[in-house]
Amino acid sequence: MASRRHGWWVAAAAAALVAAALGLPLVGPARVDLARAWAGISPDYEILFQARLPRVLLALLAGGTLAAAGALFQALLRDALATPYTLGISSGASLGAVLAMSLGWEQVLGLPAVWAAAFGGAAAVLALVVAIASEGRRMSSFTLLLSGVTINSVCLALILLLQYLAGFTQSIAIVRWLMGGIEAVSYGTLAAIACAVLPVVGFVFWRAREWNLLAVGEEWAAARGVDTSRTLLAGYLAGSFVTGSITALTGPIGFVGLIVPHALRLRVGADHRLLIPCSFLAGAPFLAVCDTLARTVAAPTEIPVGVITAMLGGPFFIWLLRSRRRSLWL
Repeated sequence: MASRRHGWWVAAAAAALVAAALGLPLVGPARVDLARAWAGISPDYEILFQARLPRVLLALLAGGTLAAAGALFQALLRDALATPYTLGISSGASLGAVLAMSLGWEQVLGLPAVWAAAFGGAAAVLALVVAIASEGRRMSSFTLLLSGVTINSVCLALILLLQYLAGFTQSIAIVRWLMGGIEAVSYGTLAAIACAVLPVVGFVFWRAREWNLLAVGEEWAAARGVDTSRTLLAGYLAGSFVTGSITALTGPIGFVGLIVPHALRLRVGADHRLLIPCSFLAGAPFLAVCDTLARTVAAPTEIPVGVITAMLGGPFFIWLLRSRRRSLWL
């Protein structure tokens, strides 16, 4: 009976993803005639297939990836308040992007400079946190968390310094990027990021049993044959890679990795064999709907989707803190 109920949750989340992919490209301030778009007639074709559809697909990929990474980091750190950005990867990507904007770079290795620099910043922070946390060939969730939080603080301080030193136009661009946003990209870019991210997400699904054991405790996992240091490292590398890859394209979009996994955990339980796939399937339409609101609520002006997720995530985070405090008193 329980497995049937869990199957319904997976089916419902998958149905929501499909509905978002099919329906949200049709939503917007300008009406689109589907027949004219399929026939390649302007401007319906350009609006649907060049502006809205790739944007919705990127939002689906980003939302699912960030939600799955959130569920993974919460298991690794054994903390429901952990997010994909707790360990500094998002801050590293942001620092790289802000540096590229401050220096006026346009292209790096044939790629848009902001994307390339953001990914390079995420990779640098990833290497630095791993080097600090794995000193002595051992790694624990506690040292991983402390290392990530410390590097996160340093990156944020450097971002503020660069923004302070930047010119007016550059400062506006920096603030806009730091708010996080989904924009239409080419289908080639979508395919490339999907080919990079989805196999790693599949690896996270496949190792769900180890995440379950780590979520109970490192001693518990070690007693059942899990190499905790290697498993922690594999999980951190996987979660950081997908988070850095998505952040390089979208900027830092907060709270998706907090809201979706925790809300699902209340319904489907803490088994990561179910929680992580459901988080991916539900996080995708969640961010896509938020982005649709961002581009339609104040049309023709667009609101950065990071503002929408923060407005939803802030109250949720406060509620979560209060509920945790009450549970400690009971």
